[in-house]
Amino acid sequence: MGHKKTKTRTIVITGCSRGLGRALVDEFVAAGHTVAGCSRSSVEMQELARSYPDGHDFRALDVADDTAVTEWSADVLQSVGVPDLLINNAGIINRPLPLWEIPAEEFQQLLAVNVAGVHHVIRALLPHMIEAGRGVIINLSSGWGRSVSTQVAPYCASKWAIEGLTRALAEELPDGLAAIPVSPGVIDTQMLRQVWGERAGGYRTPQQWARQAAPYLLGLNASHSGQPLTVPG
Repeated sequence: MGHKKTKTRTIVITGCSRGLGRALVDEFVAAGHTVAGCSRSSVEMQELARSYPDGHDFRALDVADDTAVTEWSADVLQSVGVPDLLINNAGIINRPLPLWEIPAEEFQQLLAVNVAGVHHVIRALLPHMIEAGRGVIINLSSGWGRSVSTQVAPYCASKWAIEGLTRALAEELPDGLAAIPVSPGVIDTQMLRQVWGERAGGYRTPQQWARQAAPYLLGLNASHSGQPLTVPG
């Protein structure tokens, strides 16, 4: 399916060095949109910046670091402007273990990225979106934000938190803006392979997923605010 001709949007996406984030960047750029993105991997961010030099903005930072996010957001507003679409995608998963065997540090790091990181990005960018009177925030959730599995309790906790955080935020937003928790569905990512191993190979690749997901995400608007949605597949 070709890209529909739509007005070009300014899109900010976190966690875009690999997996779903990287596949979305490729789709959005191919469709003519302006993209700013971040990830902890400086090597992969430099590669993205080289691949897409004109008018886009890719930088290395950790969303768990509030100061780094604040500085990055100021740069993003300068370089590409206020986002029409903000996708909080950065996330990590715990090693598959029963909850009582997960070290405290690992649990705290996961919450720092998956939950606090989303708050840092929203705090830095949302006031500008409110001022502009428009914008959609998509916080990527998971099937494990609406159900549970053994050995991924910390990840489940973080994604259930994202569901609640996003739906509460939707109640707070002024008219014209949206906050939507979106589950991507099951995709063969490195993260899923950490839990399922080779079994993950039976599912769509991030590239196959993004071909459907990119136009779907671009189609979300204020009428969808607060609804827990899933990318069709």
